[in-house]
Amino acid sequence: MDRNSIDWKGYIPAITTPFDKNQALDVEALEKLLRWLLQEGIHGIIALGTQGEWFSLNQQERREVLRVVSHELKGKMTIIAGCNAFTAHEVIVNAEIAAEYGFDGILVTPPPYVSPTEAEIYEFYKQVNDGVELPICIYNWPPGTNVNMSRALLEKVVDLDKVVAIKDSTAGFDMNHFLDVFFSLSDRVRVLGMPTNQLGITLTLHHGADGTMGAGAVLGREHAEFFEAIWAGDINRAEFLGKRLDLIMQDLFNPDYTAKYGSTQGTFKALLNLQGLPGGYTRAPVMDLDDYGLDKVRQALQRLGRVSA
Repeated sequence: MDRNSIDWKGYIPAITTPFDKNQALDVEALEKLLRWLLQEGIHGIIALGTQGEWFSLNQQERREVLRVVSHELKGKMTIIAGCNAFTAHEVIVNAEIAAEYGFDGILVTPPPYVSPTEAEIYEFYKQVNDGVELPICIYNWPPGTNVNMSRALLEKVVDLDKVVAIKDSTAGFDMNHFLDVFFSLSDRVRVLGMPTNQLGITLTLHHGADGTMGAGAVLGREHAEFFEAIWAGDINRAEFLGKRLDLIMQDLFNPDYTAKYGSTQGTFKALLNLQGLPGGYTRAPVMDLDDYGLDKVRQALQRLGRVSA
């Protein structure tokens, strides 16, 4: 397998997992969210990623989320399963469930909290690679793992035969690293993490960048249309959409993509809920935004005309 084994491109967000006010998995809200994402023309989704609060779901709930996603979206868009865990064995078990439900691939970070060495990270991914059947997307997410994988390490990891992509979430705070990884490895794997600005337009238009794995899809079709405008050569439209997408990031998120006014999960759910969309509640240890945070989210949406003043 390599980058040509898959067709993942455009905007592929890690989606939220709705819970009800009692913190139970809200399957009905999840179904509504998935149908809205399909209606909005999103190019693919990641279930059970960081924004999906995978860390607070038990195995039965993980299976249920993947079942619902498969039922609603299989064959209609790219579906990728977040399979993060502390051990390679756990990742492989999660990947087996994803394969059972017909997912197109899996997303895997280095073990969170552990802060493993580069040798340990490589061995972790090798064990995962040797134990799964689905294509693998490596996820470089320093705020969640406390490690920023070097280009030298990633060069070794992408030689593993099932690795087809990298989700590199470092463009906001380490652009030199992001560009180094992109230009060094994009001929072998898809490097997904393009910023939605002029640089992202340039990389997509002139250097064959495939797209981005973002989060939330809170502006619906505007995320997908950013890339579609580039592909169609409508750069003015892409620039207009990029500026709107950047407003959300500037108002509510830090350069490393952590949130300014609470958790990222709570922020994305508030962005959805305030638009009348099924974001749902968070689950402990994550908390919903307080009134101050909600007001900041509301102001950001008002600037974009997504909610009334």
